[in-house]
Parts: sequence; C-alpha cells; structure tokens
Amino acid sequence: MPGLTDPNFHQTVSYICEHNEEGAMGLVINRPLELTLSELCQQLDIDIVDSEVADIPIYYGGPVESERGFILHTPVGNWDSTLAVSPDIGLTMSADIIQAIAEGYDADNTPPENYIITLGYAGWSADQLEEEIAENAWLNVPARKDILFSTPTELRWTAAAASMGIELQHLSTDVGHG
Repeated sequence: MPGLTDPNFHQTVSYICEHNEEGAMGLVINRPLELTLSELCQQLDIDIVDSEVADIPIYYGGPVESERGFILHTPVGNWDSTLAVSPDIGLTMSADIIQAIAEGYDADNTPPENYIITLGYAGWSADQLEEEIAENAWLNVPARKDILFSTPTELRWTAAAASMGIELQHLSTDVGHG
C-alpha cells in the first residue's frame, strides 16, 4: 500500500511463495539491484555462454538472507532444490538453474522459460502478515504470471493494483477501521 514506509518494502510487490501456520515467505519482484547476471556468475565462477542473458538484473528479494540466491521461474522443472509454489511456478535455491540460464539452450540443458533471480527473501512470522494486511499495510491481489515475468519492473507495483481495478494514487494512507 502507498502508506507502507518501511524502506525494505516501500512501493514493492512481494510474491508470496509459501504461507502456513509458521508464517510466510515471499520475494520482492520489483526492486532491481545494481547487479547483473554476468556479475553474479563471476562471483559463482560460472561462465556465461548465452550473451543475451549477461545484463539481466538481479533483484532485491527481501531483507532475510540477502547473500542467498532465489530463482522464481516457470516451468517448475527438475532442479536440485526447488519448491513448487504452484503447478507451473517454482522457487529454486540451487546453482544448477543459474548455470542453465548462463549456458542457454543446448541438447543437454533447458533453462526455465521465465525467471526472476533475487538475493534475499521476505519473511513473516506466524500471523504477522495477516496482521499487516489487517492494518492496511499490504494490498493482497491474485498473482499473475504476466505481472511477474513480462511487465516492466517499474510498472509491476501499479500493474498489480490495477489487476483488481485499483488506482494507487487514489488510495488514502489513513487506516479506517470502525
């Protein structure tokens, strides 16, 4: 919501990957870092074979474990460490997917069709996210793959709200509970 002033989440779109009785985990998908896939691959000692992916931005995924990589992607695939978020979206935390993206398509290697690479994630303890939603800190909208993977980064925040017919500039920052 526009009134959320926490610098970790101000004007961000967070894709919730897991939500259960222990809490929630998600990735911020609209805050690129000043880091490219090429630079990340240098740090991981992975050669970029597919030059078309060298300048892909790496995103700030959230303030938790900010040195750890998380890749949100379609299709789910068969990577070393993947959580199936939905039937067609996976969250992978292993370097094999980065290697596949860096190498591109060949006979033995099929990188994901769509992906967002982040460093860090957003985490909420049990009931914390529900409390923040009740306090109007977050606008909860259904996830859409076009917003996740196709919408330009700078438009994802307004596009997510617009997917429910909401124009963010018309929202009040005041909480109104009766």
